[in-house]
Amino acid sequence: MSQILMGKGDQPVYLLAKYGNRHGLVAGATGTGKTVSLMVLAEGFSRLGVPVFMADVKGDVSGLAMAGTPNEKILKRAAEIGVDGYTQEASPVLFWDLFGASGHPVRTTVSEMGPTLLGRILDLNDTQTGMLEIAFKLADDQGLLLLDLDDLRAVLGFVAENREAISSQYGLVSTQSVAAIQRALLSLEREGGESLFGEPALELFDLMRTDLSGRGIISIMKADQLILRPKLYSSFLLWLLSELFENLPEVGDLDRPKLVFFFDEAHLLFDDAPAMLRQRVEQVVRLIRSKGIGVYFCSQFPDDVPDEILGQLGNRIQHALRAYTPRDQKAVRTAAETFVPNPKFNVAEVISQLAVGEALVSTLQDKGVPMPVERTLICPPRCRMGAVTPEETSMIRARSPIGGKYDTPVNRESAYEIISRRAQEAEPEQTDQAEPVRREAPRTGKAEQPAERGGGMLGDLLWGNKGREGMFQALAKQAARTVGSQIGRQILRGVLGGILGGSKRR
Repeated sequence: MSQILMGKGDQPVYLLAKYGNRHGLVAGATGTGKTVSLMVLAEGFSRLGVPVFMADVKGDVSGLAMAGTPNEKILKRAAEIGVDGYTQEASPVLFWDLFGASGHPVRTTVSEMGPTLLGRILDLNDTQTGMLEIAFKLADDQGLLLLDLDDLRAVLGFVAENREAISSQYGLVSTQSVAAIQRALLSLEREGGESLFGEPALELFDLMRTDLSGRGIISIMKADQLILRPKLYSSFLLWLLSELFENLPEVGDLDRPKLVFFFDEAHLLFDDAPAMLRQRVEQVVRLIRSKGIGVYFCSQFPDDVPDEILGQLGNRIQHALRAYTPRDQKAVRTAAETFVPNPKFNVAEVISQLAVGEALVSTLQDKGVPMPVERTLICPPRCRMGAVTPEETSMIRARSPIGGKYDTPVNRESAYEIISRRAQEAEPEQTDQAEPVRREAPRTGKAEQPAERGGGMLGDLLWGNKGREGMFQALAKQAARTVGSQIGRQILRGVLGGILGGSKRR
C-alpha cells in the first residue's frame, strides 16, 4: 500500500496515499516544526510519483532541492522512528518566482484571473468591483483579449468614454469608479504586481510533471517578497487553485493524488474576505478532491481556517500551541475538539506540552475513517533543512526543462493594440468616405475581404462604421486562439471568475 511515514508514537503513523486528496491541515506556533512536517509530506508525495506545488514564504523550503548533511542527531531520530533505508537525498525541484528573480516567471492573463480575484487584489469596494465586472463583460462579449494591465486600462478608458451607450446595455457606468480602478492599478504596478500579468502564461501541465525516474517534481514558488503583498499572494494562490478546479477532469478516487497543493500562511486567504468569496472557496475545496487534487493548509492556528473548510480537512498535523493569551487558549480548545480523542492522554493539555519536532497527528485510515490522534515524533526530512544559496538556485534553474518556455516574455496583439489602432483610424474613416474596404491585414500582410456587419451599437463604437471588417477578422483569430470560441459567443467563467476550458491561450 502506498503510504507516507509521518513519524512514530506508540505505533508508526502513516498518511495513506489513497486519501491524500482528502486535504489536510498543518498548524502550530512559530518555531515548533511546521516546516519540517511540510518537507516530510512533500518528499513523501514526490517519492510516490505525486507532483507537489508549495510556496516558500521564509526561504527554507527551498532546501528540498539539495541533499541534507548527515549528523548524529538526525540519524538517531531516524533509527528511533524506524525509517527504512534512511539516506540524505535531494528531491526534483522547479523554482518559480512571480517577479522572475529567483525562478521561472509565473504569469497569467488578466482575462484568466477574472474580475472577482482581481478586484480583491486591487482592494476594490463592491461598487468598484461591479464596474470592473462591466469592463470584463464587455471584453468577453467582444472577444477582446485582456493579457496585461495595459489591455485592462484600454478597455476601462473605452468604457468611460462611451459610458452612455454601455450603461444602456450593461448597467450604470460610473466614471468615478473607473478612476478609482485606474488608481488601484497604478498602486499595483508600483508594488511590482504587473509582473503577474502577461504571456507566456503558466500552463497547469508544467506543475504536474514527474522526472525520468518517476518521482513527482516539487514546484516551489519563491514568496519571501510576495508575502509582503498579502492580498496579491493569497489571490494568486487562490487563482491557481481555481484553475486546477475549472480545467482538470473528474477522476474520482485514485490510488494517489494527481497533485498536492500546499497553501502556506492560510489565514491570509480568509482575512477580510467577503462572505461570497469564502463560500466559493469552500465550494472549490469541497469539490476539487474529485479532480485528484489534495489541498493542505498551513497556518499557526486551526481557527485561521473557517469551520466550513476545516471540516473538509481529513489529515491533521498539530504542532505545539502555547496558551499564553485568551486567543491562544481558545485556539488550543479548537484544535483539541477537531481530533478524534485518544483515551491515553488529554489532547488539550498535550498540545501546549509538545516539544519541537513533535506533533499530534490524525490521518484517514481504512474506509476513510480518521484514526485516534497520536502523539508523534515527526520523521527527519532527507533534504537540507535550510535555504539554498543563490548560486545553487541559478544552477538548478539553468538545468530546468522549461526555462526556454517562460523566461522570455511575449507581447502579442490584444485589447490595447486593437483599441489604440481603432482610435487612430477613426478620424481618416470619417473624413474619407471613399476609402476602399480592402486593406492590409494585421500581422499577416494579406488583404482581407469584407465581412458581414455585426456587433450593434457597441460594435460601431469599437470598430467604427466603416473599415471594421479587417478588425473583425483579426478579432476572430485572436478570440479563437484564446477561448476556442466564435465571435458573438460569450466567454464562460467559472465559480471564481476564471475562464472555463483548457485551451484558452491557443
